[in-house]
Amino acid sequence: MNDRTCIVTREAASPETLVRFVAGPDGKVVPDLKRQLPGRGCWIKPERALIDRAVAKKLFARAFKKDVKADADLGALVDRLIAADLIGMMNMARKAGQFVTGAMKVDAAVRSGAALAVFHAADASPDGIRKIDQARKAWKLGNDAEHDIPSFRLFTSTEMDEVMGQNAFIHACALAGQAGEGVVKRANLLEQYRGGDLCQTKGVADMPKQ
Repeated sequence: MNDRTCIVTREAASPETLVRFVAGPDGKVVPDLKRQLPGRGCWIKPERALIDRAVAKKLFARAFKKDVKADADLGALVDRLIAADLIGMMNMARKAGQFVTGAMKVDAAVRSGAALAVFHAADASPDGIRKIDQARKAWKLGNDAEHDIPSFRLFTSTEMDEVMGQNAFIHACALAGQAGEGVVKRANLLEQYRGGDLCQTKGVADMPKQ
């Protein structure tokens, strides 16, 4: 009953699985990731290609039923906003003890089953990733689990240095808890938005420092 319709695919989905946009007072299309801005909104599935298509085909004007301006780089802006939200949640989870860094700590958390998901810098060494992948495989086989502990490579180490400072990492993992679950939720969203391209990190350097 509360589903919304994507203006590109025309598919119905819950608001939590879509990106909301509103028209600002100046007629400019603005992303509303938190779904809190006032005014009429329109919705698009969280995929970069779909937002780029909405801009190119002027679908926002049709959705708002008025002349609005959608910048050509709207898709890149949404990427930066999702990425910034994820980085912010990582820092929050770290303070709550639900996000740990360092290869040894990550390996231990994976093998104990405490890890909800693991994160690597996109340019992390293959050997470091391989060792943690072995821990993930051992945990899955040892617990006869149906699903792997998910693994993400969303930012390069340089990008994380720029936006996270001393909180940057090469290997990390999210642990159980509300903040840790929030990290995984946002990581899934960003990966979906980028179409599963693990090396697509354009625009991250423009994010505000945490």
